[in-house]
Amino acid sequence: MNWAKTQSRARYNLATSGVGAFPLSELGVLPPLEINGENSYGYAPLQRAIADRQGVDPQCVVTAAGTSGANYLAFATLLEPGDEVVIETPTYGLLVDSLEYVGATVKRFARTPESGFALDPEAVRRAVSPRTRLIVVTNLHNPSSVLAGEAELREVGAIARSVGARVLVDEVYLDAVYDNTPPSAFHLGPEFIITSSLTKVYGVSGIRCGWILAQPDVARAMWRLNDLFAATPVHPGELLGVAVFQQLEMVRARFRRIVDADRLLLNQFLDRARGVSAVRTPWGTTSFLHLHHGEVTNFLSRLRAEQETSAVPGHFFGMLDFFRIGMGVNHEMFAEGLRRLEGAL
Repeated sequence: MNWAKTQSRARYNLATSGVGAFPLSELGVLPPLEINGENSYGYAPLQRAIADRQGVDPQCVVTAAGTSGANYLAFATLLEPGDEVVIETPTYGLLVDSLEYVGATVKRFARTPESGFALDPEAVRRAVSPRTRLIVVTNLHNPSSVLAGEAELREVGAIARSVGARVLVDEVYLDAVYDNTPPSAFHLGPEFIITSSLTKVYGVSGIRCGWILAQPDVARAMWRLNDLFAATPVHPGELLGVAVFQQLEMVRARFRRIVDADRLLLNQFLDRARGVSAVRTPWGTTSFLHLHHGEVTNFLSRLRAEQETSAVPGHFFGMLDFFRIGMGVNHEMFAEGLRRLEGAL
């Protein structure tokens, strides 16, 4: 995150991870905003909005400050120092950082480029042990945008049950599967815990509307632990979160047009570009590109200095020969950024 905040910006910013910022002016009639409101353990209208969207009981919903806040709260509730956690590689670096911060012992299993970054239950099975307390995956996969299917997730859930573990699935990108969007993995069994937010696909990161889906007893434990971190959420953000949920499909469609146009350009770029390749997906806002020759950090430094274009080094995800680019912010900017990336290659 320090790199993202201090070094990622460029005139042509391909280092994004989600869609652009949704303008408040396009939300329509806004609710009356109040500074303070009732939130003993959750603002009920927001919990209901999330629960209705996900098809769960409101008792299973814990709100949090974005997906990162949700992940940290979940880890801090579920784990004790020294507990073993099995997590995919490549993956979003802050997941690993948060696990290490709470004292977990982190083990990795591979999602390989040769397999198209597919979620392989056998790789999970080889990594777990009787000491495993949690298995962590992202779906859509961050950084590749590959979708894990229901069958694979069910098998991972069975593996978790066999050793007395749970499965945490970060679904912040799942709604970027615009057609036939899969239901949340929460419905696959009580061992599944889900995190997500309105950030990556909906462009309203500023209100920090994140959530956890968990069984009611686990959700209650998360609410109690959150008293240490964020006992009282920002109430205007809760009110705006409810307003966004009321217009969610409109917001989603607005950014889908940009993402779809950007993906078409990306595929055309991959058809002709030399020296780089990627696992292609029909969904998601990110793509993980493999640089065939040379050193990624040096290449991206030159890209930024000479072409005014930025992308995310793959070492943040555990893959030195890769870099990630993002779609869905500004189509003209993305097109010019790809042109400059092609020139640098």
